[in-house]
Amino acid sequence: MVDISGRTRLIALLGVPIEIVKAPMIYNPWFEHANIDAVIVPMGSESADFPDFFRLLFRLRNIQGALITMPHKVTAVGLLDRASTAVEVAGSCNAVRLAADGCIEGDMFDGEGFVRGMRDKGREAAGQSALVIGTGGVGSAIAAALAKAGVARLHLFDINAAAADALAKRIARHYPAVQLETGTNDPQGINILVNATPLGLSAGDPMPTDMTRVASETFVGDVVMSAEQTAFLAAAHARGCQTQIGLDMNFAQIPAYLEFFGLPVATSDQLRQYARIRY
Repeated sequence: MVDISGRTRLIALLGVPIEIVKAPMIYNPWFEHANIDAVIVPMGSESADFPDFFRLLFRLRNIQGALITMPHKVTAVGLLDRASTAVEVAGSCNAVRLAADGCIEGDMFDGEGFVRGMRDKGREAAGQSALVIGTGGVGSAIAAALAKAGVARLHLFDINAAAADALAKRIARHYPAVQLETGTNDPQGINILVNATPLGLSAGDPMPTDMTRVASETFVGDVVMSAEQTAFLAAAHARGCQTQIGLDMNFAQIPAYLEFFGLPVATSDQLRQYARIRY
C-alpha cells in the first residue's frame, strides 16, 4: 500500500458508479513501486452534487488533479478555466489539473489511449475507415483521436442523432480532410469498429451493430471497464477480428496522464507488471 502522509499529492477519481473503476489498481501500485508520493482516491460524486463538489475539491491545498469518468466527462468541460483542443473537439474531459497560476486545466486522453492501444497491437488509423457507435464522452474522444490520427472516413452513430451530428461538425472544423458520415451503424467496409455504448456487455444483450456484417480484417474495440471480455468482443473474435478490451485503452493512456500531472512516466508494460486488477 502507498504510505499516505500530509505531503501526499491527491488525485481524485470522480464518477458514478464508482465501484467499477480500475484506475487505483493500476496507478497506486506503480506509485508505490516508483516511490511517487501521490495517491488515486475514488470519489463517488452524484451528478447533482458534482459541480459544487468539483469546485471545492480544487480548493484543497494538497490537490494535484482529478481523473473524470462517467457520467461527469461532459459536465466537467463547463467547469474548466482552460481546455485542450482534444476537449474542445470531443466536448468532454477526463483529466483535470491545478496549474501553477491557480487555473483549472482540462484534457482528454480516452481517444489517445484507444489509438495508442491500436499502435501497440501493430494497427495504424491513418488512411483507414472507422465507425464509432456512441458519441457520448468516451465515444466523442475516440472519434476525435481517430480524426487526429488521420483516418480517411469516419462514421458516427448514436441513438441521439443530434449528438452525432454535433460531433461531426466539431470534427469537421478541426480536421476538414476527414470524410464524415452520420446516421448509420452498418459495419460493412469498416476497418476500425468502436463500441462506445453499454450494448453487448453480457451474453444475450442486443449488439450495437450487425456482427454478421463485420469483416475478419476489422479492428474491433470496446470501452467497457467492468468486464475484461464482453459479449460484443467475443462476437468480433468469433468473426476472426483483432480486438481491444477497455482495459487496454486505459493502460495505453496512463503514460499521457502521468505526464499531464507532472509525475514520472511509466510504459504500459511497466504499469501492467505492477498492476493489481480485480473484477
